[in-house]
Amino acid sequence: MTSPQTLSPETSSEQSREYSRPIPRQSQMQGKTVLVTGATGGIGKATAADLVQQGAEVWIVGRNPEKTAAVEREIGAAGHLLADLSMRGEADRVAREFAERVGKLDVLVNNAGAIYNKRQESREGIELTWALNHLAYFIVTRGLLPLLRESRGRIVSVSSAAHAFGKMRWQDPEFKTGYSAWAAYGQSKLANILFTRELAYRERESSVTANALHPGMVASGFNQNNSGLVSRLSSLAAPLSLTDEQGAQTSIYLASSPEVEGQSGLYFARERVIQPAAQALDDAAGKRLWALSESYL
Repeated sequence: MTSPQTLSPETSSEQSREYSRPIPRQSQMQGKTVLVTGATGGIGKATAADLVQQGAEVWIVGRNPEKTAAVEREIGAAGHLLADLSMRGEADRVAREFAERVGKLDVLVNNAGAIYNKRQESREGIELTWALNHLAYFIVTRGLLPLLRESRGRIVSVSSAAHAFGKMRWQDPEFKTGYSAWAAYGQSKLANILFTRELAYRERESSVTANALHPGMVASGFNQNNSGLVSRLSSLAAPLSLTDEQGAQTSIYLASSPEVEGQSGLYFARERVIQPAAQALDDAAGKRLWALSESYL
């Protein structure tokens, strides 16, 4: 695969201006169908709301019935699906249910994610960071690929600059020993980029595009499930962080902009292609991750 270009760092004032500019209302989302996971708060909700305003038929995925229904009404979404995406069976069901109920998909935004201060497991016995931040992306995308191929659709996966300190623990991806919240999170965000690049390669003949992104440091409810040092660090950083709407802009850009038509397998930040860390450009690791992910099915 061709490596994306490297961009020079920008000053904080330039970043502020870029994030604060208005997003133009673009008619190209009229008639488009979008599915956004993790859309009941944070940048997922902001992404879904903006795409609704651009004219898209947006469906959202959430876990809490009351909250998900309330967000659907608030942003004017077309509908919602309920699932705990840390569960493989529910991630697979969401894809099947969406295909049966809607039957059309132009853009999939893989957004659901979390960081866990202490090691936890899903009801299926899988470490939650790995289950939600990576396996959910893999399973939902895999189930919706037939619809995306029909529409020559886009897959947008929210990663993070945290991938740069991530390392794949091939023998213990679930951190059954030596758990660290940041190490588990960094691995999952690295997996998002490796998955995206391998997916782009596999879909190179189908016109489906797949790109990953760093949303920036966002002051949202992302880390409210934690206590202790992880939560305190997030609270200290909040005054310097982006709003949900600012953090959503690169997701919105990749979902809707004609500028990225046909671009695939890339990593974006501030609506620009940037070079991810070296370990995210390892094609052999991408293929190995794909095989490892399939072993969970």
